[in-house]
Amino acid sequence: MDIMTNRLDRGFYMYQEEFEKKAIEVLRSGWYILGKEVEAFEKEFAEYIGTKYAVGLGNGLDALHLAFRALGIGLGDEVIVQGNTYIASVMGITMNHATPVFAEPDEFFNIDAGKIEALITPKTKAILVVHLYGQASNMAPVVDLCKKYNLKLVEDCAQSHGAKFNGQMTGTFGDIGCFSFYPSKNLGAFGDAGAITTNDEKIAGDIKMLRNYGSRVRYYNEKVGVNSRLDEMQAGLLRVRLPHMGELIEEKKKIAEKYLRELKNDKIVLPEVREGATHVWHQFVIKCENRDELIKYLKDKGVGTIIHYPIPPHLAECYEYLGHKEGSYPITEKYAKTVLSIPMYNGMTDEEQDYVIDALNKF
Repeated sequence: MDIMTNRLDRGFYMYQEEFEKKAIEVLRSGWYILGKEVEAFEKEFAEYIGTKYAVGLGNGLDALHLAFRALGIGLGDEVIVQGNTYIASVMGITMNHATPVFAEPDEFFNIDAGKIEALITPKTKAILVVHLYGQASNMAPVVDLCKKYNLKLVEDCAQSHGAKFNGQMTGTFGDIGCFSFYPSKNLGAFGDAGAITTNDEKIAGDIKMLRNYGSRVRYYNEKVGVNSRLDEMQAGLLRVRLPHMGELIEEKKKIAEKYLRELKNDKIVLPEVREGATHVWHQFVIKCENRDELIKYLKDKGVGTIIHYPIPPHLAECYEYLGHKEGSYPITEKYAKTVLSIPMYNGMTDEEQDYVIDALNKF
């Protein structure tokens, strides 16, 4: 049996008729950029998340880039972010010429809130919280720190659509929530797409201006903006998937529960869920000291895996100028050497999951 780490086609076939109907509707409309589908999706997504505003963008990296730009964070400023995140989180900071300051993660793969305060300096202007793999971060102490030191709070929700901390949706705690709708996400488009959420009318307006060449009025450009417009087709298809988010998340939770219940191997460490947090299981991430051996073993059995992420940002070639060396962040680096994502996707069959479980238990 061959089992991929993710199967995007299964998610399409679940709602095939709805997707195809919407695609034809958009094609026949004759309007493909910043039209009624984008406006409707922005309204519906803001209502789903629980913010006053949502602004559709070209992708998740643009959401991060424009979020920090809209907050006025730039050269000479520092932003605290966890060390074990995907590099796009960090790029959103450095594309604005600000400096990332890395914090070690906790046992739930998210930022260790207890290690943030020691990193705050007069240059610190914001904290970027990443709700990694789909689990909401420990937000209460982070919010308190932002109030205490008058810091901006940005949430990277690229993997946490629908996750909550103490009953509150991720993307609503900070000044701005940043979302990716890359096809593999729980709320995935059929190409690149992204958005920000906010309760601040000015921020929403500024990001709408920045996404469209720095223009609020056509051909009048008040800023040097970018071209990062969520297109009508992706907005329309996202509108199809959005009402199904409850059932899609519930299905992944059941898959995760079965893994947690039936995986039994001393060589494998299973993920944990923090009390008060919910997990929407964008990825099911285990840890294994013999990871390379495990990857080869599973590959021979036809089971796909992927490492999220093998090179922490502080050791990436593009960030050599920051001056970090191996050993600078031991917990982050330990995770990079041991984490492994196993198959997890909507439409996964019991037979497929049983096969994965049996293979892992026999390793």
